Amino acid sequence: MKTTAPGTRLCAVDDIPDPGAVDIELENGADIIITRRGKTIRAFKNACPHQGTPLETFPGRFLTRDKQHLLCTTHGARFRMDNGMCIHGPCRGKPLQRVHIRLMNGEIRTI
Repeated sequence: MKTTAPGTRLCAVDDIPDPGAVDIELENGADIIITRRGKTIRAFKNACPHQGTPLETFPGRFLTRDKQHLLCTTHGARFRMDNGMCIHGPCRGKPLQRVHIRLMNGEIRTI
């Protein structure tokens, strides 16, 4: 199985709407979500802690209508964008799995 090398470029910060989220598939097949709200950039595994399903039903649509939270469209769970904690739904109190990234010259890279 391929692994994603440390320092691999995932996307530019400007590729993510503010507020917003994008889906990135790593070389090892892992699917992650990178979120942006102002200067806060976070990445999470694209798997709901309730049943492991991807958050989005429609490609690229991760946020609630008010753009305040990540939304799992399978069962309506809502997650904080800053720490991935579920605040509503069947997995309330459980977080999305965090993926560590780093910012470098306006780009988001793997660690």
